[in-house]
Parts: sequence; structure tokens; C-alpha cells
Amino acid sequence: MEYRAAIRVDPHDNVLVALNDIQCSEKIEPGLIARELIPAKQKLAAIHFKIGQDIKMYGVVVGSAIEEILPGQLLSTKNVTHKSSTYTGKTSVYDWQRPELSHLNKKTFEGYHRSNGKVGTANHWIFVPLVFCESRNLEMLKNSLKKTLGYSFDDPYTSFAQELRSSYEKGNEIDNLKKISPIKFDSNQNKLFENIDGLKFLDHGLGCGGTRDDARTLCGLIAGYINHPNVAGATVLSLGCQNAQVGILEQEINNRDPNFDKPLLIFEQQQYPSERDMLNSAIRETFIKLIEANKNKRQTTPISEICLGVECGGSDGFSGISANPTIGQCADFLVGLEGSVILSEFPELCGVEQELCNRCESDSLSQRFTHLMKLYNSRAEEHGSGFKDNPSPGNIKDGLITDAIKSAGAAKKGGTSPIVDVLDYPENIQKKGLSLLCTPGGDVESTTAMAGAGANLMVFSTGLGTPTGNPITPTLKISTNTGLAEKLPDLIDFDTGSIIRGESSIEDLGKDLLDLLIETASGNYTPKAVALGQDDFLPWKRGVSL
Repeated sequence: MEYRAAIRVDPHDNVLVALNDIQCSEKIEPGLIARELIPAKQKLAAIHFKIGQDIKMYGVVVGSAIEEILPGQLLSTKNVTHKSSTYTGKTSVYDWQRPELSHLNKKTFEGYHRSNGKVGTANHWIFVPLVFCESRNLEMLKNSLKKTLGYSFDDPYTSFAQELRSSYEKGNEIDNLKKISPIKFDSNQNKLFENIDGLKFLDHGLGCGGTRDDARTLCGLIAGYINHPNVAGATVLSLGCQNAQVGILEQEINNRDPNFDKPLLIFEQQQYPSERDMLNSAIRETFIKLIEANKNKRQTTPISEICLGVECGGSDGFSGISANPTIGQCADFLVGLEGSVILSEFPELCGVEQELCNRCESDSLSQRFTHLMKLYNSRAEEHGSGFKDNPSPGNIKDGLITDAIKSAGAAKKGGTSPIVDVLDYPENIQKKGLSLLCTPGGDVESTTAMAGAGANLMVFSTGLGTPTGNPITPTLKISTNTGLAEKLPDLIDFDTGSIIRGESSIEDLGKDLLDLLIETASGNYTPKAVALGQDDFLPWKRGVSL
């Protein structure tokens, strides 16, 4: 890749990406002059496009010209529409070029070992309702246990509000109120249990009123969290009469691990004489089990036990050039070392299906991927939508003007390794290597699903910034540009902006990111999302969510 005012990502591309603001009449490359201001991250025509002509980026079709576009002209939603290539299943044998791994073979991390052989990067106890009717009781447990046991964050906002109130009551005017400084945020905790990283409360609005399939899917997701290697045990609240029955949950747990032996405490409200009796029992029994769970300590572990979920959100025009390829390089390192990687967000694989089909290790995997992609898109189209509607207003503003442009860049975070499995939601990871997981493109729905599938670490690339994380899986935020890292340092863990400036290679930053992942897996580095308590849990109610 050549670094200058604009770059051609792939030799076959007929558009370029502006690395900085390009002024009108500025020379871009020999024979190509900007015809207007081209803001950084935006795309410009490298050739004269006629109406209907294919637009190519990342070496694939990402759009079609809906009006004549001259060389050096800005591409936008006014002159480009979504278009992607067709796909027909596996058509060729894939030959993966493994990365050089000699410098990585001896790397290990310190993890929590489970009886079934899985290894966690954290040690959490989770609380989860089977139905939204138990949300209030979940909140009661949260209020009683988090602060008492040392898992609540200091609240600077209440103190700040109290200071404003006190000042106002003393008769201070608005100008004086504006001068009051907020209290500095302090996330220090005084945990009772040294080896329990967190008490996590997974609230949701599901469990009844939907279809029986909805209930089973929810139970499958919850079972994935209970079985997760980052989870020591679980306290489950049930009403009793809901669709998401305890028996379904137990069956889904058994499907994932027939020898399941973690502490599982189930409290069904309709079996107790009072709400107070149930909650007191839940508090007492959970506390006793936490004492036992605290005995588990970190042990040295090969990095082949890392299962990495890869995500992008708040994406921009640099996502597919800097952050996502860096994540992809790191993913290739992990796969080469016999680790596991999960690539999800099926609406953001639109346009690169044929490449992914060819990377599947078997025809049957390719066929399953094809089936899931076409079924997903067809259901969306039945409701007047489709993959073409996936880019958000923020995506479009920063140059991702078609779903295919967004998707071709998003797929880069999966690296280049063969695909060993294709999973449907809410299935869990079964094989070492790269697996595809069917999820929507919505950030939190996708990260929720990947954690449920078994990801014990996640990386999340962003060009615009996003305040999201996961309750049980440490999530690292990767910025596509240095401006974002400097603007939102409380959110960003790793910056790939040096790639845009031509100062770093994707391979070198991939190695650095892997080192940070190992430190995170060992508990030596706390991701910003964890420090801020960004515990987002959003089950996918299977439908047309993009």
C-alpha cells in the first residue's frame, strides 16, 4: 500500500480513499486531479464512470454509478447505489499462507481453568432473569450485593448533582453554578473476593409474550453465558409461568455441556411464600457459592485457549484500511497458534460472500453460509428492507455510502485464514480456527451473541467512537484514526492511526495488539469498557434486525 493524499486499497479498484482533506484542483496521482473538495475518509473516482458501471473497492464490486461520475469527483449517495457480486458456493480450493509465528510460539496467558477444559480470561458470577417480570427482583439483588461486596463503581455524578443542589440552595446564581467542577471519576473497588472479577446482572425484556422459538433462543443464549469459561456460576430468577421455562434452560445447558458442574442457583418466585423469602434465599446461597468460586486462581495457559470475537461499530472510511486489517492480522496470528476467532455481523459480509465461500473448508460449510445469508436477507426484504439498508447515517457521513463498501472493509477483521465452522445464533463455538456466527450488524446484539458463543476476549474497532462493552468478556476498543483516540481517550485502548500516516505496518500493529490481548487475558490490563462498567447485554429477538 502506498501512502499519500489518497490510496487505492486494491490494484483492481477504480476508486481511491482520501487519507487527508484533498483540495479542489489538487494533484492526487499522475493524470488525476481533484474536481472538488474531497474530505478525509471519503471516496473519489479514479476513472470516468458511466451510468450503471460497477464501482470496485477492496477488489470487489461495492456499488454502481447512478449518474455520470468524472475522474477526481466525490462519490456519494447521490451518484452511487449499493451493488454487490453474486455468489454460488465454494468454487475453488483455498490455500492459506500462514503468518510467521516463530516469535509467538512461547507466549502464554494467566487464565481461570474450568473442569471441562475451557479457560477463562475473567472470573464472573452472573445474575439473569428468565423473564422480564423478574427485572425488579434482579435490580434488588444488584442494589444489595454490588456495593456490599465491593463491585460497584464510585459514583461521581450523584456527588456532582448534590454539589449543584447545595450551591443553588445557598442562593448562588447560574454563573456560579457553571464554575462548579465535576468530581473526578474513580473506579477503584474494594472487593471482598479477590478472585471474583465481577458480579454481572444480565437484564433483558424477553422471556414471555413471544413465540416458543423466541423462548428457546433466549434460553440458548443464557445457557451460553452460564457455560462460558469467564463465568464461575449463575443465579437465575424465574417467575414460573413464562414461556422461557427452567426446563428449557437446563436442556440448553446440557446440550452445550452434558457434564456441566458449575454452581447453578435457580429461584422461582411462584414457589416461595413471599418475594422477601426468595430474595433472601438468593442472597444467602449466592454468597456461600461465591466463597467457593473465589478459590479458583489464574494459571499459566497457552494462547491457543483464547477465543477472540471481532466487532466493528461506529465505523468510518478508515475502518477497512487501518483498524480492521490490524484486527485481521491479529486474528491470523491466533489461528496460526491454534486459537479461535469468531467473525459475525452477517449483514456486513454482503459483497464478500464468494471469497468467504471459497475459504470454507468444505462444500457443506459453504452451503450453510450461503443458506443463512440468503435467508436473512430475504426475510429483511419481505419487510421492505435488506442488507442494502445496513449503513447508518454516521457510516454514510464518513464515507461508507453502500453496504458493500462497509462490508468489504468490515470483513477484513476476520483475517485470511480458512473457515472451519459456520454457526447459527445462538450456537456456541466448537472448533479451533475461524468460525462465522450469524448475528445482526447491531453492535450490542452482535457482541452479546459472540460472548454467548464462547468468545473470552473481544476487540471492537471504531472510527467514530462507541461506549459499549460486554458483561463477561473483556472488550478492547480499537480506533481507526488518531484523532478519535485523542478525542475520546476514556473509550479507546489501541490506536491504529499510524497506519493512515504511513508510520506503521499492519503486521507490526497486529503483533502489538496480540500482546495487549495477552495482557488483558492475564488480568494485567483493564480495558476502558471494563473500567467504565460498560456491561451491555442485548439478546437478538430473531427477525429482521440489521
